[in-house]
Amino acid sequence: QVQLVESGGGLVQAGGSLRLSCATSGTIFSSNHMGWYRQAPGKQREWVAAITLSGTTNYADSVKGRFTISRDNAKNTVYLQMNSLRPEDTAVYYCAAAPSYWQLLNSRAAYWGQGTQVTVSS
Repeated sequence: QVQLVESGGGLVQAGGSLRLSCATSGTIFSSNHMGWYRQAPGKQREWVAAITLSGTTNYADSVKGRFTISRDNAKNTVYLQMNSLRPEDTAVYYCAAAPSYWQLLNSRAAYWGQGTQVTVSS
């Protein structure tokens, strides 16, 4: 049973923008910190951004200033707004949730989505 459902991926030109969404149940959303990871072909999965239950955010250096993570408590949804996209941002993006922020930041999430493809053309 898929508990995190991502959407919003696609093909975009360099410099463009996309917004990813991750919807889940109220039970999961209200008790877990949320985040995004990505995995490019031939590379290991890497952490991108995270947001705590209280709304504190953190970003990987590679996306800082370009990506914004947010959460809508009314919709049980977390978003990743991606601006100024670069070809090196091309990857499958995964939503993740964990009750411990340390777990979330260290790829030990309790829940994972199935991923959404983001392709940035040059």
